[in-house]
Amino acid sequence: MNRLLIIGCLLVCTLDARAQQPDAAKLKMDAQKVVSSIRGDKTKSQAYCQLDGLSEQIDQATQQKDTKKVEALSQRAEELEKQLGPEYRTLFDALNDADPDSKDVQDIVTMFDELDSICSH
Repeated sequence: MNRLLIIGCLLVCTLDARAQQPDAAKLKMDAQKVVSSIRGDKTKSQAYCQLDGLSEQIDQATQQKDTKKVEALSQRAEELEKQLGPEYRTLFDALNDADPDSKDVQDIVTMFDELDSICSH
């Protein structure tokens, strides 16, 4: 009886975990819209490039354990994300729950890598 109970619990947990996984194909379509939106809008393009640079600065400040600088840079990053629109934040929130090894998620990463080319580093 305990074995059946354990198997049942595992099955329910597995199904629940699958239900929480975002639809990678839908995420890919959403990513295409977000990337097109950023490419087609000069203000969004500038915000995206600034955000890209901030992530490097946040990493450096984190390594230096400069919490005030991390906090200030993070706040600026949030402001830039708002300029990119709610679709941008929604996409990245969903990607946190997606399987990073799926082809669709890898395609999304490639889209954003290509978008980085609009930024002068």
